[in-house]
Amino acid sequence: MLILFLSCVSVTAVAIVTGGAVVLAPVAVGAMGFTSSGIAAGSYAAGMMSSAAIANGGGVAAGSLVAVLQSAGAAGLSATANAAVAGVGAAVGWWASFIG
Repeated sequence: MLILFLSCVSVTAVAIVTGGAVVLAPVAVGAMGFTSSGIAAGSYAAGMMSSAAIANGGGVAAGSLVAVLQSAGAAGLSATANAAVAGVGAAVGWWASFIG
């Protein structure tokens, strides 16, 4: 009986973390300053962009973390990105089920 209860707790933890990760990922991207109208001035994203531009001699490299996050901020996450976020969320939820 205890094993069945713990199994249900594990499944619930994975589901909660996975759902939360998929829902909150776009919110987190926007909160960092990657918006649909561009990178918000004075934001964490602006600092990332500045650092990336300095490191690359004045421009942000295509495919860099800044470029990918700006793309996600401008257009939202693709189905592939949502699947990746869900996978990471599931792994974290599974791992967290052993802790709590």
